Amino acid sequence: MKIFITGLPLEVGEEELTAVFGDFGPVKSLRIIKDRETGQSRGFGFVEMPNDDEAREAIKRMNGGDYNGNRIKVAEAQEKPGNGGGNTGGGFKRNNNRERSF
Repeated sequence: MKIFITGLPLEVGEEELTAVFGDFGPVKSLRIIKDRETGQSRGFGFVEMPNDDEAREAIKRMNGGDYNGNRIKVAEAQEKPGNGGGNTGGGFKRNNNRERSF
C-alpha cells in the first residue's frame, strides 16, 4: 500500500522517516518530495509498505500526530485518474477528500 504524508518538518530525512514507519512493518520504498531548484523538502512524501494491514495501522496511529512539532496527516495515497493520454508520469496524488490544514 502506498501512503501519503504531509506536514513533515523540513529537516526530516528519508532515513529517519523509514525508521519511523519501520516500527509498523517493512518499508518497501520511501520518498520525500523536494523542490527541484533548492533541493529542500517540500514537507510531504510517500511511503510504500508491502503489508496492507501494517500500512493501515501506521496510518491509524500516525495521522494527526505530532512529528517534531508539526501536526502530520497520513492517508492512503490515491491513484490519479487517467486522462487517456498515456503515461502522465505522476501516478499518485493526495486524497482530495481529506482536510488540508497546513
